[in-house]
Amino acid sequence: MGELFQLLEYWHWLLLGVVFLILEIFAPGVFFMWMGAAAGIVGAALWLFPGMGWEVQVLAFALLSIVSVVLGRKWLERHPIVSEQPRLNRRGEQYVGRIFTLQEPIVNGQGKIKVDDSTWKIQGPECEAGTNVKVTDVNGVVLIVECD
Repeated sequence: MGELFQLLEYWHWLLLGVVFLILEIFAPGVFFMWMGAAAGIVGAALWLFPGMGWEVQVLAFALLSIVSVVLGRKWLERHPIVSEQPRLNRRGEQYVGRIFTLQEPIVNGQGKIKVDDSTWKIQGPECEAGTNVKVTDVNGVVLIVECD
């Protein structure tokens, strides 16, 4: 295995960095980007210091990956990504504020409503079928409603 690592050149690390950046496009969250940056730094260091042993390269990549991921997450906690559509991937939250008509009554605080092309569980006060309900909150996959 050591022979394989001895063949590493700077462009291998740069290519690995690009692969990590491509993976970042397909993976949720911001994780592979930092590993790609670490691979790019190792590639640049190997270009500047071509005699660097493979052990040092792998150790530097591992350490830089850990440090960059931790620092990147801390930075993102302080500077969250702002979106024009913050509820885009939170389907239930998109229904908050909308009014629907019950087709079945709410019994013992539980019921169901038809929303667009799907059925959602709801929680709220007891209401008869035909009553309008307003979605006020979401608890997981359950819509919290109040009767109008």
